[in-house]
Amino acid sequence: MLSYIKRKLSESDSVASGSNSGGNSNSNGSTTAAELVRKTSQMSLDNGAIAIGEDALLHELGYRNATDLQETIYDLLRTIRDPEKPCTLEDLNVIYEDGIFVMQPTRSNVSVVRIEFNPTVPHCSLATLIGLCIRVKVERGLPHNIKLDIYIKKGAHQTEEEINKQINDKERIAAAMENPNLRELVENCIKDEE
Repeated sequence: MLSYIKRKLSESDSVASGSNSGGNSNSNGSTTAAELVRKTSQMSLDNGAIAIGEDALLHELGYRNATDLQETIYDLLRTIRDPEKPCTLEDLNVIYEDGIFVMQPTRSNVSVVRIEFNPTVPHCSLATLIGLCIRVKVERGLPHNIKLDIYIKKGAHQTEEEINKQINDKERIAAAMENPNLRELVENCIKDEE
């Protein structure tokens, strides 16, 4: 984010070169705090405010805001097919737009997204497979690194804690995707229909 602000400041300097009255710089030519405030108040993104923190990261990734990322993820998920029924997860209300949360980025500046899904029945035997499909579809569908936290909606499944642990464990996910039968099931669920 700092590099973004510095770049924008230098752009405004080059545009305004020669128009400085000399009262806003100190003797070694550096910009005063008042000048920085003036310059940053002039900068804008799409005629809005300067992106700070999470918004700056989202802008760098190509999103207008957190809602834009949420909608992008939902568009990816809505086409996942149910493993048992000839419907999508959206049709069955297993996934829903209000179940996608854009969280604060990590310390290493990676976006964090929490996805909540709701199995159709409290004893759904394929909830783990659905969680795996959600993870694979989002990781393949986004052109950038993201930290995904995928959870079953609180109280929606009898073994939700165990399943949540499985679908958020990198080693278990990698092992599952090495199984050719399971990988084929996932591929069939997440493939885009022509």
